[in-house]
Order: sequence, then C-alpha cells, then structure tokens
Amino acid sequence: MLAEIITIGDELLLGQVINTNSSWIGNRISALGIKVQRITTVGDNREEILKILSESQQRSQFVFISGGLGPTSDDITKPVLCEYFNTTLVFNESVYENALSVLSKRGAVMNELNRNQALVPASAKIVENDIGTAPGLWMVKDNVNFIALPGVPFEMESIINNRIVPAIKEKFKLQFNYHKTVLTTGIGESKLAIQISDWENKLPDSIKLAYLPSPGMVKLRLSGYGHTIIKNIVEKEIIKLEAILGNAIFGYDNDTLETIVGRNLAANHQTLSTAESCTGGNIARMITSVPGSSEYFLGSIIAYSNDIKSEFLEVSKEFIQQYGAVSQQVAESMSKGIMKKFNSDYSIGVTGIAGPSGGTADKPVGTTWIAVSSGHQTISEKFLFGDNRERNIIRSSFAALNMLRKMLISN
Repeated sequence: MLAEIITIGDELLLGQVINTNSSWIGNRISALGIKVQRITTVGDNREEILKILSESQQRSQFVFISGGLGPTSDDITKPVLCEYFNTTLVFNESVYENALSVLSKRGAVMNELNRNQALVPASAKIVENDIGTAPGLWMVKDNVNFIALPGVPFEMESIINNRIVPAIKEKFKLQFNYHKTVLTTGIGESKLAIQISDWENKLPDSIKLAYLPSPGMVKLRLSGYGHTIIKNIVEKEIIKLEAILGNAIFGYDNDTLETIVGRNLAANHQTLSTAESCTGGNIARMITSVPGSSEYFLGSIIAYSNDIKSEFLEVSKEFIQQYGAVSQQVAESMSKGIMKKFNSDYSIGVTGIAGPSGGTADKPVGTTWIAVSSGHQTISEKFLFGDNRERNIIRSSFAALNMLRKMLISN
C-alpha cells in the first residue's frame, strides 16, 4: 500500500515552525508496512490544498493530512475538505462535548472559537482526540483514505497511536515488514561504509540498507519486506555486522548513548560527574534527559573560564600557562578535579575550541581534548571536529559519552 503525507501551514513554508510532523508520521506509518512515497508541504492556500489533494488521490491509497484544523481564521483545512468531498460543515455534539471536557481539565472556558471545533464535514468519520479540542477526520473518496489530523504534534501523535493505527490494522491486510536500526558512533560515514562494504555487498536482495548520518553518530537501518521470516534474516545479518564493528555499535533502534551509559552506571550502583568547558553543560543536559538519572548523576561544573578551572577543579595554573586551556593536561586535571570534588566513581572532563573564533594554527577551531576517569585510571583523547560551533558541541558530547561507555565496558 502507498501513502502520502501533506502538511499544511504558512508557518512551515516560512521556516517559523520546524516540520517534525511529516517525519514522525512517515516513520510511524512505514512501520505498519505502508510505503510513504511522497511528502508535500503547502501553505494556507485553498487552490494549492485542492490541487495536492487531487494529485495525491491519483497516486496513493492513504493520504495523511496534518494542520489547519484549528479554530482561527487561517485554519482552512476543514472548509477545503468540504469543497473537495462535496459536503458541508455540520455541528457534531460528541466533538463539542469532548472539547468541553478537554477545556475543563485545563481550567479554560468554552468560547465561540472553541465551539467551532465541533463543526466538521458531514461525510467525515470522527476520530476522537483525547487530549485536544480538534478531532481527527477520516474521509474516503474512490477507495482512497484521507486522514486529517491536528497540527499540534502531541495531539497528532496521540490520535495516530491510539486511534488510527489500530483501525488500519483492523481494516486492512498489511504487508509484513521489519526494520532494525543499528546505532554506531566514533566512525565517520565514509570510513564506516568502507569497513562494512564486503558485508553490505553480500546482503540478500530482500534487505535494504540505509546510512543515516548525524553529528556524532551514524545509524544503519536494515529493512526487509514480505514474509515474517524476513525478521530472522535481518537479525542474522546484524550478528555478522556486530562481529565486524564490535563496540562501535552502542545500541539499536530508539536507544540513546546517554541511556546506555546511565543503564550501565545504575546497574552497578556507580556515579558520574562532569566538568565541561566547550560543551557548556550539554553533556549534563543529555545525561539528565534520562528519567531516573538522579540515581547515578551527581552534578556538573561548567568551567568556562580558566579561573573557574583552577579555583573549583584544582587545575594547575602552570598547566594552563604552559600547555593552554585546551590540552591533554587540562582535560585530565578537570576530570580528576570533578571526581575529587563530587566523590564520584566516574568523571568526564572536556575542554576545546567550539568556534567560530578562537582557533590558532596549532589549535584550530574544533580542537577538543576529552578525559574520562575512574577510581584507578584516566584516559584522554584529542579530537578535531571542524569549524561549526553547534556541531562541535554535539560531537564533543557524543565522543565524551562514548569514551565513558567504553571504559564502563572494559571495567
């Protein structure tokens, strides 16, 4: 089965809002065995919406529409759907009662705009929205399913997970598919491709491999379609891949590096502290984004200035003068200093030149020293991450957590 996704809103075209809905819907629908073949974004324009609805109907069995179902004057999706399906807006009592309930839970009062949420196309099947006032709409034309959803991400996700996916599974016979994503870090995309080229060339025709690079990591997604046996075929290929890449693989599917590290620390009742300079607290942010991280994360010092490094982390001023703030000696001293101050089992020290200024011929922008300490050892490594500040912060954070992960494995 084929699907298309249409996201609606001038704010998406202007770049004022990041279009996360299309990628989320694509990922969720693809997991059902429905192939997403096109994603289109249009503004709040009647003619453009009508045009893309007509075009999508010729190509797909499912058309997912996100945005424009709200109560304000720029939300035109419902009137345009009425025009396309040759129907009219009617008042729906159940939608109205749901809106009353949602607003009551928020401590809000129903107004005329909220009441308009209960005006829906007469020929649409209402898809309940448990956490918002705008319902989803399921409409069919010439055996093509048009599913309109609110643009608010958490409302859209709730409706798809709780209402749309179960309904699709019940009504349609779907092709079995299996996706497995292998998460790697510490190896660039091109080097990784060379390292696994023989394995990739021998993959069965039934499996498709995709490289998904991002700062700090490369995802390898293996996809198989057809019979349920495809899952076993994919898993056998991943075992072969694990033998090639070893601990460059840190997880699978929805794992994160910070979750893997935290899980290891918690399992062994061990603690962590961080001393950050160029990353500005991003490592601590990643670690504390994991629920339950207070069990193993003690805290961090963002030692941006040299005085803070010396005063709070006991980094030798002579080290800073002789080797520079971005050096192996300073990174190791930061790691040891924060471990001593917080009495943690493990610690991380990071110092570098995030950019875009501050680089020299000897230490260009992107130069980063990272040190990781345990009770009996300190390891350190120098990285050259490039000239983009945001990317340097992300890559430094990934590298630091990956060094810690490897130390945890070895211990």
